[in-house]
Amino acid sequence: MSNKAEINKKELKDIRRKLRNNPTPAESALWVHLKAKRFYGTHWRRQFSVGNYVLDFYCPFSKLCIELDGKEHFTIQGDTYDYDRTEFLNSKGIKVVRFENREIWENIERVLETIKLSLNIE
Repeated sequence: MSNKAEINKKELKDIRRKLRNNPTPAESALWVHLKAKRFYGTHWRRQFSVGNYVLDFYCPFSKLCIELDGKEHFTIQGDTYDYDRTEFLNSKGIKVVRFENREIWENIERVLETIKLSLNIE
């Protein structure tokens, strides 16, 4: 990302804090595996903003964004928003990987393996 002004915009600080302090159950469950460099020594940030978008999880070193999608994403409006968001993040060199919340509960091992592969970790 070339423009530091697009990262963690001051006007989104309260939103980021609110989201960090009130995570969804799926976000909390995944965070257990990612926090404190537990996941292959990678550093992750929760509720990190790029442009006007707040990312669920972001690995700065790999420029990888992990998004967990609940039911609000599975509408025409949600799909359009997610498409625009992904296009914007891709234009900044950030890869976006999405999981449905239910995947965290049903197959966390597959989720973690997909994240590992996305990070290009052996």
